Amino acid sequence: MTRIIILLSALILNWLAGSGWSLAQQNAVFEPKASQIYLVEASTGTVLYARGENDLIPPASLVKLMTAEFVMHELKAGRITEATEYKVSEFAWRTGGALSRTSTMFAALNSNIRVIDLLKGVIVQLANDGCIILAEGIAGSEAKFAELLTKRAREIGLENSVFVNSNGLPDPGNKSTMRELVELSQHIRASYPDYFGLYKLEAFEWNKIFQRNKNPLVQQNIGVDGLAMGFSEGYGYSVVATVERGGIRLFLAMGGLKTDKERAEETRRVLDWGLTNFHKQVVFRKGDLIAEAPVFGGDSGRVPLLAGEDVDIYVPNDNPERVRARITYRWPLKAPVAQGQEIGTLVISLGERPVRNIAVHASTDVGTGTLTSKAFDGLKELLFFWL
Repeated sequence: MTRIIILLSALILNWLAGSGWSLAQQNAVFEPKASQIYLVEASTGTVLYARGENDLIPPASLVKLMTAEFVMHELKAGRITEATEYKVSEFAWRTGGALSRTSTMFAALNSNIRVIDLLKGVIVQLANDGCIILAEGIAGSEAKFAELLTKRAREIGLENSVFVNSNGLPDPGNKSTMRELVELSQHIRASYPDYFGLYKLEAFEWNKIFQRNKNPLVQQNIGVDGLAMGFSEGYGYSVVATVERGGIRLFLAMGGLKTDKERAEETRRVLDWGLTNFHKQVVFRKGDLIAEAPVFGGDSGRVPLLAGEDVDIYVPNDNPERVRARITYRWPLKAPVAQGQEIGTLVISLGERPVRNIAVHASTDVGTGTLTSKAFDGLKELLFFWL
């Protein structure tokens, strides 16, 4: 059974007393045009806006984020190097090259291209041929590479995304969600800082053909430094973007937009809204006593719970929403309990929407109690169960 401890710090009580602001009111003021959207502040993990964030959608060229992640992972692990070369097959040349009339880096048939150049082509030009060349070079075929992509997605915590090719060219088997595309983007930036900078390159030249970055947002001087855009027939235009301004970084994924122009305008509008209408607010400091959890069969009846880090969220500037905090844990918590043991999860919510989860830990040891104390705790447990 999961038990919940409701918490109200003095700070939260002040917010509750002074605010009637609700998530419904906020949504009425600001309404994005996207069918699916997920907007997150990076340092606190606060979800600023979410709608249909767990819907499975056709990611189209956003699949290239997963391909880039896999290549970066192989580079970091030392299984390939930037100087490793792969040959351009006829399949890659015909399917993703100039003949395809899709996004391409114009790789020449039967030429050999370094991994670092292929990676730049995939990131800057959304090159379909670059994706296929990497897939065939690493896994032997695009189908085998796609299997590796899905496996890798599970390894980094993406539970629902499925990939059947390397580039997102039309196939109903490619599926992802806005939430997982944001999580993938956060992972790329955190895990591969040396390669993340490739996303903001303004241009890349290959085979004597100069092309500007396919993501026009990186050239607009608004702080966007990645990541990718996509289009799928019947679904519309999608985007995954990240921006940093004034020490605040946001990650955004949106889909179901009607035109390329609408996508660009909405991306800028949503990011501006997230950057200008919120501020960081500390809820608990590292080491603060957050709550106490009852302990069954211990030499102490309760154990104090602490967060191992500062707990802050990103809240609206005016009329902040109702802030709630609760701890969930598996009941009954049985002795012995070790200092530092993870006990449960602190869930911070704005209105009814959870915006941040933090693990909480025992601040002290709780040893095993006497037979008498165990019997008494057993009676309390029985009464609680029936109540």
